[in-house]
Amino acid sequence: MIPYGRQLINEDDIEAVVEVLRSDYLTTGPKINEFENAISEYVGTKYSIALSSGTAALHSAMHAIGIGPGDEVILPPITFAATANCVVYQGGTPVFADVEPETLLIDPIKVEKKITPKTKVIIGVDYAGQPCDWNALRGIAKKHNLILVADGCHALGAEYRGVKVGSLADLTAFSFHPVKHITTGEGGMVTTDNQDWAEKIRMFRNHGITTDHREREETGSWLYEMTDLGFNYRITDFQSALGISQLKKLPDFLKKRRKIADQYNTFFSSRESVKPLSVKTDRLHAYHLYVVKLHKDKENSRQDVFNQLRKNGIGVNVHYIPVHMHPFYRKNFGYKAGDYPVAEKAFESILSLPMFPSLKKNEIEHVIENIRQIIF
Repeated sequence: MIPYGRQLINEDDIEAVVEVLRSDYLTTGPKINEFENAISEYVGTKYSIALSSGTAALHSAMHAIGIGPGDEVILPPITFAATANCVVYQGGTPVFADVEPETLLIDPIKVEKKITPKTKVIIGVDYAGQPCDWNALRGIAKKHNLILVADGCHALGAEYRGVKVGSLADLTAFSFHPVKHITTGEGGMVTTDNQDWAEKIRMFRNHGITTDHREREETGSWLYEMTDLGFNYRITDFQSALGISQLKKLPDFLKKRRKIADQYNTFFSSRESVKPLSVKTDRLHAYHLYVVKLHKDKENSRQDVFNQLRKNGIGVNVHYIPVHMHPFYRKNFGYKAGDYPVAEKAFESILSLPMFPSLKKNEIEHVIENIRQIIF
């Protein structure tokens, strides 16, 4: 089975992890700071805070900016559930704004229509690896005195008008899950230029405690104080070592992903029944996912195509069921079918094709040939 995404681990990655396993620190050690500094240097922010997952990064960001009961946060319905869940964890209310039909990115026009006196934050999701229209979202946030957060979990290495994702919003969350651009197994990061938020996130990932084990060792103190309610969202040193090693390869990973996208694009350019999502000319796509839309006028349904491709060893997937359609959000927030027609219509036709750096030429050709036979 050719998966839709997978990690690429080499011997130097393994050696980096083994070196830490033989060291004094497996967690709360020096590799975490090294990884954070490397990410800050790459994306161009003052602060980066490493966490145990992309979900932890999103949750920590909501905590740092003070989301609580009564606060509304605007976000798109086409995203992974964690983007909305992080708001609910804090007692806030997720308010969805529909997406642009050609990109499935949050529609700034729809965002402005959703703003109320309770709105505190806009979360833009760089879906599939393409940045949102951050200038438009920034203008809306500034006009209404809102905080701008980026869910960049799909978009490490992407750029908007020459600026890297990670420094476009007030805070950005990244994920290092194995299918993402670089991996730490599980892991995440928040990037920001705000020192106060960075300090809050550092404490939040460590139970709300002011110092960690290594810091107390270095000062020769046993004293620690819990000043806030936090979680154990710490990342380990051996995960961070893997992240440092992987980050060095990111330019090559991105180059390979874009080359694969070019091959898919060439095939689909002369077809009307299947179309990839459009890419804006002012953005550099990172291609975490390669998403196509199947047109309804074809004999095969999306489910038929999905089943046939999987039967032939091609691990296609669907990203995502719109969040407001999940039972939890229907039951607890009253959302229903028809609330976000653009997202719902897109969901019925989208399919994610295999996209990862180690995807071989013959595997790409196998995917394309199967699509040709099944659909065309």
